[in-house]
Amino acid sequence: MRLATVKRFGEEKAAIITGQGAVLVESINKNLNANWATKVLEIIDSGQLRHLTDWYINGGKSMIEDFHEVIPPSNIEYGPLYRFPQKIWGIGLNYVEHAADLSESAPNTEPASFMKPTTSIIGPEDTIKIPNQSNRTTAESELGVIIGKECKDVSVEDAPNVIAGFTTIIDMTAEDILQLNPRYLTRSKSFDTFFSFGPQLVTPDEVENVLDLNVSTVINGKLHRKNVVSNMTFNPWHLVSFHSKVMTLLPGDIISTGTPGAVVIRDGDVVECQIDGFEPLKNPVKDLKAN
Repeated sequence: MRLATVKRFGEEKAAIITGQGAVLVESINKNLNANWATKVLEIIDSGQLRHLTDWYINGGKSMIEDFHEVIPPSNIEYGPLYRFPQKIWGIGLNYVEHAADLSESAPNTEPASFMKPTTSIIGPEDTIKIPNQSNRTTAESELGVIIGKECKDVSVEDAPNVIAGFTTIIDMTAEDILQLNPRYLTRSKSFDTFFSFGPQLVTPDEVENVLDLNVSTVINGKLHRKNVVSNMTFNPWHLVSFHSKVMTLLPGDIISTGTPGAVVIRDGDVVECQIDGFEPLKNPVKDLKAN
């Protein structure tokens, strides 16, 4: 199943995405006298996602495609999947090739992780704003893993059982600030608009093997860097397990798993995250220093 947040008449509402378009969860409730939560984070946090997915797979999909309220693809306006996760973990240098871009050694004993604030979140087609403090900001396409239930000390083997699904992410870094001092990592990652998130939550039943997914950083329609998840130093299941042993993971927490390559972005650019079988994530760029 593919879940999204769509904008309708000034509100952000949960919807299921089908081949015909988007169906609001509130429309499903009305037509079927159901009581599903109508916000994506609430669906995850309440534990309803697995039940909703099972219902969708076992007949719900064909049922909702007949609804009159289907929003056609050309009319869908996506928001971020949600705006207030409890935690956002980012992973640095998780592909050896990306570390080489920065003339750094890739961590090979433990993930190089950092956290980002919720104020950095934007959604599809929202503008990435290069801050006045930076003259070299980069964008990075990444596979996002979304935690589906509260968990602690999860084994690598059990990690697939605690996730809600996957999504596309574009993560920004004020690289010139970071290069001044590695202790400036949090600041360099935390500017407003530095975390684009969405447009769809793809549940695990839609992903045959997450390790086979290709992740691509694209700028102005041109491929910049591409790599396959299996080439990560620490794969998604390892990352879930590792971070669950640091702190309790909660429904809706996000782990952004690292990028195959960052690209310097400039005023007027369009950045895109492409992952096999996922709806692309695109964002235009505005440099606040530009006239």
